Amino acid sequence: MYRIIQGETRDLSDASNLIETLNKLDRSPSPEARRLFDPEREIVIARAPGRLDVMGGIADYSGSLVLEMPILEATFAALQRQPDRRLTIVSLAEGAGQTLAFEMALSEFENSGEPVDYDAARVRFQQDLSQHWAAYVAGVFLALMRERGIHFRDGARILISSRVPQGKGVSSSAALEVAVMQAVAAAFDITIDAREMALLCQTVENRVAGAPCGVMDQMTASCGETNRLLALRCQPAELLGMTAIPDEVALWGLDSGVRHAVTGADYGSVRVGAFIGYRIIAEMAGLKVNVSATGAPAQIDDPRWGGYLANITPSEFEQHYAAQLPERIEGAEFLSRYKGTTDAVTRVASERNYAVRVPAAHPIYEHHRVRLFAELLRGEINEERMRLAGELMYQSHASYSACGLGSAATDRIVELARAAGPEQGIYGAKITGGGSGGTVAILSRCDSGPVVARVAEKYASETGHQPYIFSGSSPGSAEFGHLRLMRNDE
Repeated sequence: MYRIIQGETRDLSDASNLIETLNKLDRSPSPEARRLFDPEREIVIARAPGRLDVMGGIADYSGSLVLEMPILEATFAALQRQPDRRLTIVSLAEGAGQTLAFEMALSEFENSGEPVDYDAARVRFQQDLSQHWAAYVAGVFLALMRERGIHFRDGARILISSRVPQGKGVSSSAALEVAVMQAVAAAFDITIDAREMALLCQTVENRVAGAPCGVMDQMTASCGETNRLLALRCQPAELLGMTAIPDEVALWGLDSGVRHAVTGADYGSVRVGAFIGYRIIAEMAGLKVNVSATGAPAQIDDPRWGGYLANITPSEFEQHYAAQLPERIEGAEFLSRYKGTTDAVTRVASERNYAVRVPAAHPIYEHHRVRLFAELLRGEINEERMRLAGELMYQSHASYSACGLGSAATDRIVELARAAGPEQGIYGAKITGGGSGGTVAILSRCDSGPVVARVAEKYASETGHQPYIFSGSSPGSAEFGHLRLMRNDE
């Protein structure tokens, strides 16, 4: 039986359940899981939650303030060092008794003794899509090799166990990256603070996995605190502290059943459109632009807005720029006139046609909405404040749809929430994260759980899909820390 020799479960049932899983691993139906760990060696366990995007969402990559809640569901990484410089990774499928397995030599991340570049690693994981999931785990080692100069003399055996549902817009990928990074740091005695850990994990997702996400997901998984909204100004990752969720307020997530993926073309094209918009606005404003002949991102000397669309006020945008921005533009035309954007993660495709005006407007207005929402929650909660906060959520949802990131399923959940209304304690609802499906966040009174359940049942009766209801909160990886286990069979 494994026993904790360092750390504590913080009374989290999922942490206790994972230890029980380890104790039964030798009876697992999976041969990869049964033979994964050496019973004589220490195991390090780290935990990172998913997140409910309450306000902010896709505006993160444009510098917006975002408000994120770490959810109860979390991902665990159990890691044991092994001396042969190999990575052996086993992921348990939640509740199914099935596993995914992956193995590679750490030397694959080296070329003449130096870490390979991210492009090479990304191509390596894209060659077999059935094993692309491993990029989020193994990529942690490459990021530490490249960004921190770490040389791993040992390899690792890693068991992944997650209750964060995939494809539901609650950031299962960030929870995975952060849990693994935390476990690696603890097992290999690497000091990384919570903010840097989030930024390193974003590098893994952007550069190794190839998903063009912002940083709010990783920051919440790493820095989040129980029953608090993480306030983050994404410029690039400025923590503004935590906003306590008032006792009178409850936040929920309802899964639409439509799978969301940040790698989807819609999300990527909206992001590109926003950066095209900023590049054109910079030209209008007479800002100095330096474009590299090598294809590197453009550099803009921007003392007015610090390089972020979100810092343009809605009134300034409407008065000086909105009407002059093209509604759409061909990639080839944009590249011919402006050469490129400032985004280091995406590229403008010459053959694509991009919406510009609406994707550029979204973060400008969303930043304003999020700031107002945060102020409403900080004051004394009353009916008027709740109604105003809810309206801001409905506006955010409408803006997602205008960008092309809505879905009929999430629209229907929002309609059902609106129909229930303040009279039944439901004040607002919005699509979350990258949009195009996934989860809807709902703002309600603390006693409105039965109403939320009825909304879910109504949606299920119409669609045949019973929504998973996210409720409750839990600590981020930094607040949880890590556990060290040793087997004691006496």
